[in-house]
Amino acid sequence: MKNYLTLLLFIASTTIISQNTLKLGDNISPNASINDISWIAGYWVGEAFGGITEEIWTAPLGKSMMGSFKLVVEDTVQFYELCTITEENNSLLLRIKHFDKDLNGWEDKDTSIEFPLVKIEKNKVFFDDLTFEKISENELVIYVIFKEEGKDEVEMKFNYKLAK
Repeated sequence: MKNYLTLLLFIASTTIISQNTLKLGDNISPNASINDISWIAGYWVGEAFGGITEEIWTAPLGKSMMGSFKLVVEDTVQFYELCTITEENNSLLLRIKHFDKDLNGWEDKDTSIEFPLVKIEKNKVFFDDLTFEKISENELVIYVIFKEEGKDEVEMKFNYKLAK
């Protein structure tokens, strides 16, 4: 009985966790405009990976938004991300490139990680394995699925407050 309850709790917690992100799978990204997610724009600050994180998103311009991410641990930059969300094929596509503290790219020169749009709700946008959720005017949460070779996928939650 104890093993059964443990299994049920595991299944329930996995189900709850996985509801924050969605996968596109074989589906086609829905129609959307960059203006549908303009609420992401802002200078957001939070904590993750044992340090301070910054996420900065520009307002829509030229059918795109530009973002950057920085992780600082013990007053030292660990890595950066450069991000874009662009209108493509009547939908949205999020692209991310990673850089170390000296701006050496993690991905190949002409490669970025792509997250196609899965679904948009009033204050939530689901990209494949990555979700933005506006909690309030001053709070943004981002959920990201991390995949490591040989390990289970893990969803991480980034809590941000609007910087003053």
